[in-house]
Amino acid sequence: MINKKLVKTGATLALALAITVPALSPAEVAAKDNFKIESVKFNGMQAPSTIDEMVKTYTTASVTVKYTNGKVQTFPLTYKSLFKSEDKVATVNGEKIPAGTPIDVNGKPIVDPSSPDNKYFVSDAPDSNSLLNPINGKLYLITHYEYQTVDAAGNSAYGLVPASMSLTELTQDPKTGELEEKSVKKIDFSAVNGLWIPCNGSLSPWNTHLGSEEYEPDARQFLDATSKTRSQVETFAQFYFGDKSKANPYFYGFTPEISVDHNGNASVVKHYSTGRLSHELAKVMPDNKTVYFGDDGGNTGLFMYVADKAKDLSAGTLYSAKFNQTGTENGGAGDLDWINLGHATDKEVEKIINSGITFKDIFETSEVPAKGFTAIKQYSYGKVEYLKLKPGKEKAAAFLETRRYAAMLGATTEFNKMEGVTLNQKDSKLYIAISDQSKSMEKDSTGNDPADHIQLPKIKAGVTYELDLIKGQKDSKGKVIHSSYVAPSMHGLIVGEDLPEADAYGNTANVNKVANPDNLSYSEAMRTLFIGEDSGSHTNNYVWAYNVDTKELERILSVPAGAEATGLTAVDNSNNFSYIFSNFQHPGDEVEGKAITAVNKDELLKAVDEQIGINKTGGIGYISGLPSFTMMPDFTAPKKPSVNKVTEKSTAVTGKTDKDATVQIYNGNTLLGEAKADSKGKFTVEMKAQKAGTSLTIVAKDEAGNQSKSKVIKVAPKK
Repeated sequence: MINKKLVKTGATLALALAITVPALSPAEVAAKDNFKIESVKFNGMQAPSTIDEMVKTYTTASVTVKYTNGKVQTFPLTYKSLFKSEDKVATVNGEKIPAGTPIDVNGKPIVDPSSPDNKYFVSDAPDSNSLLNPINGKLYLITHYEYQTVDAAGNSAYGLVPASMSLTELTQDPKTGELEEKSVKKIDFSAVNGLWIPCNGSLSPWNTHLGSEEYEPDARQFLDATSKTRSQVETFAQFYFGDKSKANPYFYGFTPEISVDHNGNASVVKHYSTGRLSHELAKVMPDNKTVYFGDDGGNTGLFMYVADKAKDLSAGTLYSAKFNQTGTENGGAGDLDWINLGHATDKEVEKIINSGITFKDIFETSEVPAKGFTAIKQYSYGKVEYLKLKPGKEKAAAFLETRRYAAMLGATTEFNKMEGVTLNQKDSKLYIAISDQSKSMEKDSTGNDPADHIQLPKIKAGVTYELDLIKGQKDSKGKVIHSSYVAPSMHGLIVGEDLPEADAYGNTANVNKVANPDNLSYSEAMRTLFIGEDSGSHTNNYVWAYNVDTKELERILSVPAGAEATGLTAVDNSNNFSYIFSNFQHPGDEVEGKAITAVNKDELLKAVDEQIGINKTGGIGYISGLPSFTMMPDFTAPKKPSVNKVTEKSTAVTGKTDKDATVQIYNGNTLLGEAKADSKGKFTVEMKAQKAGTSLTIVAKDEAGNQSKSKVIKVAPKK
């Protein structure tokens, strides 16, 4: 039996606030009361100003909800931690290990060889969260552990240690919505040769998790046995396979998809037909076929994929955008031409990889301009290169060297730090984060770059772009693109503001504006774009709420100094509860180099290290306190209490009202006593005897805070 009344918040602010109804479905409640949520307004928080605030993950924000019946309620928000990546909550082969520990091809935890006592690696970088829709009545959360910042000896381990994901079964309090981890398992990636730097991800419309592999290793540099890339991929292979000879850069840089069956078991595929690039995440459009990708790094591209079949990303056509600049106001704007890179199936591309193909099998290279060679510049190589496609290698180039091939065909590979992608379905708008609008996105002052499509103003604090999505678009060769969600243009929406010099907290961007947007997540129910920062420009990174109707921007979460806000996911309805997931990673990172005078920097670093651990762990959790968007509050007040006769000798007041209501007795403003009515509505409130003629006021309140009309009586003399 579910209780209709709104859950009290006083001692349960750390819990997700929910509204529940006895014996009625949400639809029945809505029909009965005939009202719904009209608007949602976030009331932001101040930036942290003390060491205590700068060290923790917290919020003091609130959300005000207006209902169509004219009622308004304000809900305070709090941050609820689930676990840290160092917590031994994951079970592997019967052993409890840290959630952030990676496993090898045989499912064994990977030992840090620099550790004197053979401890396991523990990632300090939790990222993407997908809260799956209930499966067989159970809730599951998939979380990324993106990389290992340093090993036990303090040496960089970035990109050397295989990455991982966890599958957490959650318990959900049926009254409050509070989530707790019940069990944690590590997801097996042995069928796809392991997992490479999984950044953000998304929940597919068909209830699977779409992950990512960013900063794909450069296959050209891998051919040089003395290169850093060769060493990196071989070290990765040694840790994962126990054999560095199995190193292959073409294993990585794709979109993994994780499915969870009715028994709670996860299975993994990699979608090789979505192209190989620095995948930040994949976001599926409402047709269940069109997908947009963030391509992180410098000199990167904007890519779109159209699957052959809905809810199946194993075959499709890949496109890359050419940016035709139209303006520089508010960050910038440009039209987009879409270049068809080709069609493939996962099996076709996987077969090419398994054939042992290398970069030199796909391209001829020249160190200088030469006839028949195309000059390009793209992220993985980092400088101008001259390439010529070998005969019959179009498919290999399109799906294994996606960005290089796109540049050769005229697509733009000048984006810088392209990060999150999310969808506003109602308005058919896509949002894309450019975390740092500089370098390759500025005008080429040297004249040495092969192309200079983008010549936008330098904004180190970044820009969040908006893209309209329409149907009937054609590709650059005039062929129809079979999608109703093609972006013909993009323009700046939310623009950061660089400061001429650092403020007293070490911020080099305006602390009251978004700096370096990274994670994006949109809530249809709240009409709100949530933005998480990966900001070296802000000493503390924040999560922001941007109302797309009112254009109001509010800070709603602060994470520890030096940490990045990751894993941002707005969940409008999970068993009638709503959440905003947000993690933090690498606390304390790069704080040492900041010019901080407002607080003692040494004391700040000491506090981070003692309370969390600098680059030692990361946290997984969520913002709670949000209203339910499917089950409306009970605004019906209890009926006016009926009261039995009270005399000057009475030491209790008895009567009847609604069941479970709290009845209070007042003499003026003085509370004389209170008690809860029983299941039949009968109550007895004890009090001291009152003088004859005294006026008493009796009210009844329900758990939602609704109050009855007052019953006023006079104390009778004792006859």
